Amino acid sequence: MLAKWDLFRDLRSAEDEFDRIAGRAFSRDTWVPALDVRESEDRFDVTVDLPGLEPGDVNVTFEDGMLSITGKREFSAEDRGETWHRIERSFGTFARSMRLPQTADTERIEATFDKGVLTVSVPKTEQAKPRTIEVRSR
Repeated sequence: MLAKWDLFRDLRSAEDEFDRIAGRAFSRDTWVPALDVRESEDRFDVTVDLPGLEPGDVNVTFEDGMLSITGKREFSAEDRGETWHRIERSFGTFARSMRLPQTADTERIEATFDKGVLTVSVPKTEQAKPRTIEVRSR
């Protein structure tokens, strides 16, 4: 009897084997939260989805032109002899970094956290903002 080939079963098997060999150091204990970067006339906004975290779980730093956002989401499993049949939510440490343009006013960076969403606002310097030049006749 022929068995139908299941690519996903083979991928899961390979991932499980990798986890066993690597001690889970490189796969499931890290995650990459979704991040958006939006530019307006006067600032850049970086928005990161961090469900289940509190403001104290997140670090925002700026050093040598790099904005870095790091933190950790703990896996909250109460061991009551329960069997987990599926774990799809990511957990562990995360780090997202991006180089800020020279037009960023890094002295005025602000970060706010609301309902699991971190927003980092980076104002632009005054010289980076567009300005209108008056055209005069002679």
